[in-house]
Amino acid sequence: MSFTESLDELVASDRSGLLGIAPWWSRVRLGDVCSILNGFPFSSSRFGSEGGTPLIRIRDVLRGSTETHYVGEFDAAYLVRHGDLLVGMDGDFNCASWAGPDALLNQRVCKLVPDEARYPRRLLLLALPGYLAAINRKTSSITVKHLSSRTVQEIPLPLPPRHEQDQLADAIESHFSRLDAATATLERVQRNLERYRASVLKAAVEGRLVPTEAELAKKEGRSFEPASVLLKRILAERRRRWEEAELAKLKANGKAPTDDRWKTRYEEPALVDAEHLPELPAGWCWASLDQVVVVGPQNGLYVPKSSYGRGTSIVRVDDYQDQFSRAASDLLRVSIDEGRAETYGLAVGDLLVNRVNSPTHLGKSLVVEARHVPAVFESNIMRMRVAGGLPPAFVHYYLCSLDGRRRLLSNAKWAVNQASINQHDVLTTPLPLPPAEEAARISMAIEEAVVVKSSVQASVGATLRHVARLRQSILKWAFEGRLAEPHRTAPAGAATPR
Repeated sequence: MSFTESLDELVASDRSGLLGIAPWWSRVRLGDVCSILNGFPFSSSRFGSEGGTPLIRIRDVLRGSTETHYVGEFDAAYLVRHGDLLVGMDGDFNCASWAGPDALLNQRVCKLVPDEARYPRRLLLLALPGYLAAINRKTSSITVKHLSSRTVQEIPLPLPPRHEQDQLADAIESHFSRLDAATATLERVQRNLERYRASVLKAAVEGRLVPTEAELAKKEGRSFEPASVLLKRILAERRRRWEEAELAKLKANGKAPTDDRWKTRYEEPALVDAEHLPELPAGWCWASLDQVVVVGPQNGLYVPKSSYGRGTSIVRVDDYQDQFSRAASDLLRVSIDEGRAETYGLAVGDLLVNRVNSPTHLGKSLVVEARHVPAVFESNIMRMRVAGGLPPAFVHYYLCSLDGRRRLLSNAKWAVNQASINQHDVLTTPLPLPPAEEAARISMAIEEAVVVKSSVQASVGATLRHVARLRQSILKWAFEGRLAEPHRTAPAGAATPR
C-alpha cells in the first residue's frame, strides 16, 4: 500500500473525525519521521516468572508492566527504556508509552523512536491512536488481526509546522490534564457510592438509620411493642402454619388424628446464642432465621438443558445480582408439568437465596416482586417465606450487609470455583430483629437511599461518558488546527495538504 493509497483509504473510511487536518497543514509518512524497531522472536522455552530480564509481550503494552522474564543472552538493541513508545501489532492495535522498567521487546510489538527535531514523541503519542483505530476498523480477520510494520510506516500523520507542533501538544495535554482530574473525581464518587450503600446497610441493621421505636415512644410519651413480642407472635404463626400443613397431610393420607399427640412432632426452631453477638438497640432482640421463616427453606427445581426453550419462566442464579434482577418476561423458559409449576411457583414476598454459586456471589438474595412472577426457581436457589409483620425486604437487606453476609456464610463449603450453603446454614443465621414498625421504616429508608444512589450513579456514569467524548472532541479540534496558533507556512518539501 503506497503512501497516497493509505492516506486516501484511511481518511475516506474515518468516521471518528480524528483524521482530519487543518487546511494549512501537510501530511508525512510515520516512517519518514520515526525509526521503527520490530520486536525479536525470543524463545518461549526461556520464559519464566522471575529471574532474567523483563520481557514485553503484546498483552503488556497498555498495562505498562510485565510478569514475563527472559533467561538468556540478548542483543541490547532490543531493550526498551521507560517512556519509549510501543505499538501492539496483534488484536486491537494500540500504542502506549512504556511505564515499566527496562525490558526486552518481544515479537508482535514494535518500538517507535521519533526524530524530535521533526515530530516530538508526545505529539506522536496523541496523534497515533486515531490512525491505529482507523486501520483496525479497516482490517478484517477471521481470527486475530495483524498489523505489519509496512503499514505502520505508511501511516499518514498530520504535519503541522514545527513551532505549531509544540503549541498543539501543550494545548491537548492541558485539556487532558483537566479531564484527567475530572475523571479521577468522578471515579472517586463512584467508589464512595459503593461505600455509601454498605454504610447505609450497616447503619440500618445496627438500628442507626432511622429513629428507633424506643426513642420515638419516649419522645411521644407512649409505649411500644418490642421485638420480643413480635417474635412470640411470629413463633405462634410458625407453629400454626406447621399444624395446618401437617393436619392437611394426615387427612390426605387417610390418617385423620383422634387426639393431639401428632402435634408433639413439631420441631422447635433453632435458637441463637446472643452472648457472643453485639448488643442491640433498645426494643430489639436476636433471633435465628429459623424462627422467623414460616415456609421453607425449599430447594429449587432441577431441569435438564433439553427442557429449556418454552413454557414457564425460571429464575436462575445469574438472573439477579445485589442491585439488579430480571423480570419474568426476560427469563428463560422451561417445559414442566402443572404439578411442578405449582410446587416451585414463586409468590410476591418470597425470599430467594443462592445456595450454590461462585464464592463472590454465594448467598445473594432477592425479594420476589410482582414483576418477577409467574415463574419457578432453579435448584441452585432456595426459597423461604418469612412471617407476616416482618418485611421480607428487611431480611434481604440484612443478608446483603457485610455482617449479615459474614454470618450467613460462616459455615459455607468452599471449592476451587464454587461454594455452597445448605438449609441448616441459612436457618441458623442470627438475625437482629427490630420492632415491626421500625423494620418497615428501615426497609423504606434503605429503598429511598438505594434510589438516590442509583440516580447519582447514573448521573456520574453519564458524565464519565461525556468526558470520554470530550477527549475525542479535543483531539478532533486539535488536529483541525483549532487549539494552536495558526502558522500557515508549510514545511519545504512536504506533501500536498489533504
